[in-house]
Amino acid sequence: MTGLILPPGEGRKLITKAQEVTFKATEAQGSSVSIFEVVVPPGFDVGAHVHNDSQEFFYVLEGELQLLAFEPAKRTEESWHDWESPDGDRVVRATEGACMFVPTGTPHAFRNASDKPARMLFQCYPSPYHEYYFEEIAEIWAAGGPVDAEAVEQMRRRYDVHQLTPLRYEPPTLLHPQSATERGA
Repeated sequence: MTGLILPPGEGRKLITKAQEVTFKATEAQGSSVSIFEVVVPPGFDVGAHVHNDSQEFFYVLEGELQLLAFEPAKRTEESWHDWESPDGDRVVRATEGACMFVPTGTPHAFRNASDKPARMLFQCYPSPYHEYYFEEIAEIWAAGGPVDAEAVEQMRRRYDVHQLTPLRYEPPTLLHPQSATERGA
């Protein structure tokens, strides 16, 4: 039997404007756990969601993410950012070295509210749900044009992703300093 060793940066990559996902270990290599390295750009919010049959683990390698992993006292459909559990748990600001385990059936989310990309190690059990999900969502984002919301929802259901709040990608606006002549006009 042979294991898998990958040098830094290696693995099959799916790159879109909203995420960069590098497949590290997959069902194709005999893994029962799908393992990915994910670069989360500024302004990306996966939206709160739940899995009925999957467990997940997130480990922040670089940067900063906001993380949620609890059932709130009250779910709101627009945003998870202010959710609070009956025990007082709130969204956590997670930096390098922080991790999050998500048991089956637990609402969870991550968001990069900073102005710099974040990088995380992401594991999902069982494989290959998220392998297929990432492949299809990358195709949708790469197609350009308006996204068919119903097609995305059907895809999510196939891969055990039950969205509670919207996925959003709103990159921060870069402010360009005005030149002296523009200020004087």
